[in-house]
Amino acid sequence: MTDLHRWLDRYADDPSRPTGREVGRDLAVRVAAPAVALWAVVVGVGLLLTGPWAAFGDRELALNEWFVEQRTATMDTVTLWWSNAGTTETVIGLCLIVGAVVWWRTRQWWYAIVPAVAVATQAAVFMLAALVVGRDRPDVPRLDDAPPTSSFPSGHSGASTALYVTLALMAHRIERTWLRVIVTVVLLVLPALVAYSRLYRGMHHLSDVAVGVLNGLVCTVLAWGYLRRTPAATGTSEVAGPTAGTSAVSPTGGAR
Repeated sequence: MTDLHRWLDRYADDPSRPTGREVGRDLAVRVAAPAVALWAVVVGVGLLLTGPWAAFGDRELALNEWFVEQRTATMDTVTLWWSNAGTTETVIGLCLIVGAVVWWRTRQWWYAIVPAVAVATQAAVFMLAALVVGRDRPDVPRLDDAPPTSSFPSGHSGASTALYVTLALMAHRIERTWLRVIVTVVLLVLPALVAYSRLYRGMHHLSDVAVGVLNGLVCTVLAWGYLRRTPAATGTSEVAGPTAGTSAVSPTGGAR
């Protein structure tokens, strides 16, 4: 088994139940501390874009103006749907629904909260970075009302990346190859559509979207690895109950 497969299967390989203290410790050490460093990097890039690299923002505006020229009534509607896939309401709603379903199917609450950890971490980095950087949105006609946060980084792009990429990692448990591939591809395409829609609708510069996606990806990795797991289920901790398998979902959520 490759290191990638071990990383993807880390919750299935070790279904031992952690204590609340262990979860809190690992969230602090393996998520919160790295997230502070991530925030510093995001803020640093943002301050460069609003300071020494401000001319780069002027060049980015040409891309926003190009998108304005490409607008059609049909794409205005389609990109609204795509953009809505990254709204706060959509992301939080899906986190709650998926978390509840995964908890019910696996009986592993520490695994079910992974999407919420990813989304919450990127949201903290995004909001605190936007507060410090305060970058103006592109000077083009916008199709959406601007939220109170600044343009950098893109919150929609970060939230959708954190959520849907995390769900794509969870989809690795689907047994049927054709279904696993379809679900994974759809989940990975969704953040790209959200990012495109934010540019098309005049809500962000390209660098806002790029850093937003980066924020979401890093937070996904942090969330997926937040809990210390043993590659093989050899621990002596209490083992969670078996997963109720279906024809589509692998029963590896329970003890092996």
